[in-house]
Amino acid sequence: MAGFIEGVAREQTVLFPDRLEDWIDEDSVVRVVDLFVHELDLPGLGFARSAPARTGRPGYHPAVLLKLFIYGYLNRIPSSRRLEREAGRNVEVMWLTGKLVPDHKTIADFRRDNGPAIRRTCAQFVELCRRIGVLKGDCVAIDGSKFKAVNNRDRNFTKGKIASRLAHLEADVARYIDEMVRIDRQEEGEARAGKVAHLARRYGRIRQEIDRLKAMDKALADAPDGQISLTDPDARAMATSARHSGLVGYNVQGAVDTETHIIVTHEVTNQGFDRDQLSPMALATKAALGRDTLHALADKGYFSGAEIAACDKAGITVTMPRPETSGNRSKGMYVKADFRYDADRDVYICPTGDELTYRYTREEDGLRVARYWTNECRHCPVKSRCTTGNERRITRWEYEHLVDEMHDRLRSDAEPMTLRRCTAEHPFGTIKAWMGATHFLTRRLKNVRTEMALNVLAYNIKRMVALVGIKGLMAAIPA
Repeated sequence: MAGFIEGVAREQTVLFPDRLEDWIDEDSVVRVVDLFVHELDLPGLGFARSAPARTGRPGYHPAVLLKLFIYGYLNRIPSSRRLEREAGRNVEVMWLTGKLVPDHKTIADFRRDNGPAIRRTCAQFVELCRRIGVLKGDCVAIDGSKFKAVNNRDRNFTKGKIASRLAHLEADVARYIDEMVRIDRQEEGEARAGKVAHLARRYGRIRQEIDRLKAMDKALADAPDGQISLTDPDARAMATSARHSGLVGYNVQGAVDTETHIIVTHEVTNQGFDRDQLSPMALATKAALGRDTLHALADKGYFSGAEIAACDKAGITVTMPRPETSGNRSKGMYVKADFRYDADRDVYICPTGDELTYRYTREEDGLRVARYWTNECRHCPVKSRCTTGNERRITRWEYEHLVDEMHDRLRSDAEPMTLRRCTAEHPFGTIKAWMGATHFLTRRLKNVRTEMALNVLAYNIKRMVALVGIKGLMAAIPA
């Protein structure tokens, strides 16, 4: 191999063996993990077995296993079996754990048994970012994304899915019966007997599947939300933005700082919609940041009068587009947005200039709404473009001024929806890329929340390293 760079001979002996310390660069992120965990109050966070047992075989210190998991999620190694292998061959992991090699069951049990403590650790890193002044949190973008569960779509059942499968199976039964009758009438000998026996076996398997689906249909009557998942009982079928598609999984909510792109807070739910998540996420973000006020950006999937009012009462300003719920615009008819509200006179002005005056206020679905109309509609030349009734009535919610203010902010040069999209969707895409085709490895909602907390913690660590560097972050970690 003359003329090439040559390595060290495998049989070469050395007088003084290399130290593990010599193999780890000063600016390696593994040093951040080691220092961060070292500075944590593990008993205060609720980690089990933080104090050594007085009797029995000693166990691993929770700091060792926590470091191992944080390193694993930083390097896209979430599997407990893969972490066990890395502990025996990866120099960085050897340095981090002191050459300890826990077995995969011990590693998996630690993640399962310390879920709340791991989630508090994720929040502790956000508090660190806030304490050192990197995370100010003037404005956050709230968004949700669907993540796949271990549960396959074929092992998730709803009334609609069962009805569709039963219809297909019943059609197969009828087809097999017709085929057996035809073979019995047209063929003879061993060939006929073999074909009939084969079809009979297929028919029997289909009848078994039909019986199983009918039993599952009866069990659905006791399911609170009309779904049953066999592999992961907490996973739910959810629609996605792609047309005619969906997945069985979880809805992950996140609030991301628009300046630093740090995930301030997150939550995992098995509800397939975002509408009820706005105020819980905004309030949790406000508490995590320790702020009196907050500006939150969200998409139209979060639009809810009750949620907007709850945020306003908590000092949270929300900006989001109002969804178009009426189909009149596509028909060439006037919609509510075409009517201008005059706050000083408390009237609505229609496109033709007529005024719709206040009539009464009543409560609908827990919200106080006022009604406006005019008696001039029946003589209006463009009435057919406005309403099919005697007059066009406009409803105004008591907090409608908040919606008007949101509309004004949406038309500003700041382009808040563009900012929201660039801020909130990037972390979800990055984490999904780390997790691969099959996202969550764990089952049940409480374990999935723990797994997501480790992903968020790894993302935030990498984000902080990009913002302040390894040495800057290490200098800031000690209290």
